[in-house]
Amino acid sequence: MGIAAVKIKILPTSPEADLERIKETVKSIVEKVGGKNCKFEEEPIAFGLKALIAFFAWPEELELENLENSLGDVEEVSSIQVVDMRRAFG
Repeated sequence: MGIAAVKIKILPTSPEADLERIKETVKSIVEKVGGKNCKFEEEPIAFGLKALIAFFAWPEELELENLENSLGDVEEVSSIQVVDMRRAFG
C-alpha cells in the first residue's frame, strides 16, 4: 500500500487553550500510531479563537478512525475534522 497525505482541522475549546501543548500532544499521538512528518498551521476562526491545521503522512493500510477518536479525547480539544486525505506521490 501507499502513503496518504492527511489534513485535519483541530478546534480548541476556547481562545485561552494552550495551542503549543495541543500541538505537542497531537504530534505525539500521530507518530505513536504510525503517522510521520506532522506539521501545523494556525487558522483564525473568530473572536480570538484559532484552529490548528495538522498535516502528516499516513500509511493507507491503517484506519484513520482510531486516530480521530484519540485526537478527539485530547484535553482542550473541542472537535476535529478530516479536511483532506489523498494519496501522496513521490
